[in-house]
Amino acid sequence: MKTYQDLIAIGEDEKERMAFVKQCILEHKGTALYKTAWVADQYNRHKNVTITEYQKILYTVSGKAIPDIWSANFKMACRHFHRFIVQEAQYLLGNGVTWETEQTADKLGNDKYAFDTQLSICAKNALVHGVSFGFFNLDHLEVFSLLEFVPLYDEENGSMRAGIRFWQVDADKPLRATLYEEDGYTDYIWIDGEERILNPKRAYKLKIVSNAADGERIYDAENYPSFPIVPLWGNSEHQSEIVGLREQIDCYDLIKSGFANTVDEASIVYWTIQNAGGMDDIDLAKFVERMKTIHATTTDDMATAQSHTQDAPYASREALLERLDRDLYRDAMALNTETIAGGAITATQIKAAYEPLNSKADDFEYQIVAFIGKILALAGVDDKPTFTRSMLVNASEIIQNIIQGAQFLPTDYVVTKILEVLGDGDKADDIIKQMQADEIDRMPEGEE
Repeated sequence: MKTYQDLIAIGEDEKERMAFVKQCILEHKGTALYKTAWVADQYNRHKNVTITEYQKILYTVSGKAIPDIWSANFKMACRHFHRFIVQEAQYLLGNGVTWETEQTADKLGNDKYAFDTQLSICAKNALVHGVSFGFFNLDHLEVFSLLEFVPLYDEENGSMRAGIRFWQVDADKPLRATLYEEDGYTDYIWIDGEERILNPKRAYKLKIVSNAADGERIYDAENYPSFPIVPLWGNSEHQSEIVGLREQIDCYDLIKSGFANTVDEASIVYWTIQNAGGMDDIDLAKFVERMKTIHATTTDDMATAQSHTQDAPYASREALLERLDRDLYRDAMALNTETIAGGAITATQIKAAYEPLNSKADDFEYQIVAFIGKILALAGVDDKPTFTRSMLVNASEIIQNIIQGAQFLPTDYVVTKILEVLGDGDKADDIIKQMQADEIDRMPEGEE
């Protein structure tokens, strides 16, 4: 693993720097963190790499193993992992970030929701890969995933002081890389066996003037007070959320796929023919083919044919699948809405069902707040983020409780709270103003 000190040690020689950048990329792809992130990314895309590589095996009478290419071999991947990731990220960030100052959102993005969108992408990558990286590029946030970015940490304090973003469309296509440092960034390219600098080092903030005679010209440049790329960790353990869940997901998928294989194989009708010892394999094949095509056949006077089917065992498999499903939700600290979907569920029961997800989101919120704090420092903004979590509620019970206490509360407060429960909190001011206007209209003349 290369560090920031390794980069400093090679100096400013560009050939050595290019060799260093390429070596960093190769070593990064070999790290345990990268390999786990790649596997997690596949599961998040509903591609279970374990069952994809699984091959059913048959053994001959001599004990030789051969691939079973004849029987059913379904490979069904569940979507548990993707569901857990989306649920946690949207639960915490689904309503966006609330700022103390309205102008903050404009300073962090090109429009009102630009920062919220990029933060959501960064958060999901962090949960899947273990960490993701946010690059504050002048006036907006860009996101790099661990699968395309090599962090270079300081050996002395553990902070990230440099990094390399890389991308390559295919193995026979050019490799591109950008080395980000505190004093600027440099672009490199490897193509057709050659390596060269695509763009020499430049500062992050360029001031450009243009005119008809000279075109564009850089007249000033500056950098950020610190390294402008900030890591966002997905949890306090600094590891992918797939850790600890992969084995259970594999078990679930293998059992479910095996169940489908058994059902498929059990649906086959097989025949026994008595008093037909003279029939060889070819004759039997012709008999089965005739039954499949015209569904009728004739036999000799002494021969009889009888069909058989078999029922697939399912009770134990269904029980295990249900158990694995419950365990996955429990270990992922996720909310299974099926547990609160039926019957008259009270607000207390809903709150209790959300408690594991709340605890997990609390841990993630610490990471996000620290991440946003560093981004705000780079942008030169003094503000504090808050989040509104998306929760299912028993609206009728909550509204009833508000109404019961209405006589002790201001009318404006009661109206606002009821509208928030109904999802119309943004209309509270207009409705309160309308109520006040109606109250004035009902007053007798001279009592205003």
